Amino acid sequence: MSTAATPRGRYFEDFSIGEEIRTPARTITQTDIVNFACLSGDFNEVHTNHEYLKTTPFGQPIAHGPLVYAVAAGLQYASGVNDGTLIALLQVDNWRMLKPVFHGDTIHMVSKVLESKLSSKGDRGVVKFERSVINQRGEIVQQMESKYLYKCRPQA
Repeated sequence: MSTAATPRGRYFEDFSIGEEIRTPARTITQTDIVNFACLSGDFNEVHTNHEYLKTTPFGQPIAHGPLVYAVAAGLQYASGVNDGTLIALLQVDNWRMLKPVFHGDTIHMVSKVLESKLSSKGDRGVVKFERSVINQRGEIVQQMESKYLYKCRPQA
């Protein structure tokens, strides 16, 4: 006989407007940047050409914007918020890359709950977050608004 694991994530009812959820942190490595270039096929020189980068304001390879987004998604999962209760990512708006992320930068994410709305089905709800990815200097490097669909707490 097997039993389903108890979710450690938050249900729709567990989110409060204005609440901020901070994830663990992770350091972006040169290996992350190279692996993402290989995975995505994006070998743009700002990510991969050290000689070219000497002629730019960056001076060194920068992480791909979608790489930073993907790491932030992993950090959100690592926080436990979505584990077993998230149904879907519904929407991302106003995604902005505000500062470059370099290898050696350590990032975390702060998600502020902006809105929550029960769906018409009544067993799930939409939560809208302002997501800020922040580096070790406290600078916001990426920011966006995202809507997620979460399960409601099961009825006893």
